[in-house]
Amino acid sequence: MGHRLTKIYTRTGDAGETGLGDGSRVPKDSQRVHALGEIDELNSVIGVLLAEELPAGVRAALGSIQHDLFDLGGEVCIPGHASMSESQVARLEALLDDYNRDLPPLKEFILPGGTRTASLAHMARTVCRRAERALVSLARAEPVGTAARKYLNRLSDLLFVLGRVLNRAGGGSDVLWQRGNAIENGKHGRKK
Repeated sequence: MGHRLTKIYTRTGDAGETGLGDGSRVPKDSQRVHALGEIDELNSVIGVLLAEELPAGVRAALGSIQHDLFDLGGEVCIPGHASMSESQVARLEALLDDYNRDLPPLKEFILPGGTRTASLAHMARTVCRRAERALVSLARAEPVGTAARKYLNRLSDLLFVLGRVLNRAGGGSDVLWQRGNAIENGKHGRKK
């Protein structure tokens, strides 16, 4: 690591610019900084999920993913640099296959809910999709590695599957979507 953080505030960003990993300065609202922020938020949400009690395999997978997301942030932070690899994408695909194998097939849409851990996995999934959209927007303006985009796409799928897995690990099941308003159908709400 080239620079160690010995002083947290530098005052160099007070005018609305920030430094990238290559030393260049860009506006804090640039597409690149926006994508970096979304990736950072995703990593933070996964950190919140990791603060919960989780099955050991899920914990190990998410810990590894946090390191991958740091790699991804490093790639985005240095224009033209590639640090994400197809092997990282393949690892997510293997996890998807392993975790999805024992789940019942979906016949209905499911709601993001159930246990606290499943709900947090779904929240991480939605933040992941937002990070992916930010990376796609950046890729329209500047080169972005293909593996980086694929990684976020597979990760959102994995987080969806982990939501299902975590509901079962917590003794529940998927929360199925019901067509139409449940309150109007008399299934929820106060009695008259």
